[in-house]
Amino acid sequence: MLMARIATAVPLALMFIGLVLFASPSLLAAVFGLFVLMGAWEWTRLSGLASFVLRSLFLVLIVAGLIAGSVQLQLLAQVQRLNVQSVMGVACLAWAVAMLWIKGYPSSAILWRSRVMRLIMGYLMLVPAWIAVMFLLSVPLGRVVLICMVATVVVADVGAYFSGRLLGRHKLAPNVSPGKTWEGFWGGFLACAGFGVLLWWLRPVEVSHLNLAAILAITLATALASVVGDLMVSMVKRESGHKDSGNLLPGHGGVLDRLDSICGAAPIFALGYMLANW
Repeated sequence: MLMARIATAVPLALMFIGLVLFASPSLLAAVFGLFVLMGAWEWTRLSGLASFVLRSLFLVLIVAGLIAGSVQLQLLAQVQRLNVQSVMGVACLAWAVAMLWIKGYPSSAILWRSRVMRLIMGYLMLVPAWIAVMFLLSVPLGRVVLICMVATVVVADVGAYFSGRLLGRHKLAPNVSPGKTWEGFWGGFLACAGFGVLLWWLRPVEVSHLNLAAILAITLATALASVVGDLMVSMVKRESGHKDSGNLLPGHGGVLDRLDSICGAAPIFALGYMLANW
């Protein structure tokens, strides 16, 4: 299982880095948008939609959200920066609510198990994440900043995996994801703290105004959000009776199984970056 995950993850990581560093902004927007749509299609399955028409209609709504977000980003130099910040704030609030639902599962399912609520959850998970990624690409050294955001999620995941395997005893969310432990969580958290120090030490002059406290706050909040994103999708999969969101990626499941942590992390990272540079 681990080798299958590595065999899939390494080519994806190299492809991602190459795409971010060398592709045009328009191509990046299209590729990331395609992944969002693939994740949205998988989400309709987890939401209980069987009709092709209804599932396609949800994708149309997602596309409309991406277009609206793109318009706001095109006007970012003007007052619309506040609009983007508001979208990130709403997304962060939605993830805070999701954290409460995860803690209260399965009792909390009565609040969100309806198809409509699950579709709203999916919309608030996917569209703001794409807007956050596009925003990060628009800032100075944006391509490097985006890679740092994704690297933070990867460091949290890898740190949690190995510390959980070695030390894991106490379940983090037994009703949602029995394999995750508090030891794994803190291992990932500490790994991200170390990564934050490394980012501060290596930061270029363009972001030299960001002090260690700001960088640590952003990286640690991003690590926490990535865990919440992972657990939220796991919770919905458990409620809907699916082990994976799909089977596109060997050893990883579906696209959404890889996007879940990024979807939770991206708005938090983007909002933190905005506030640190306000």
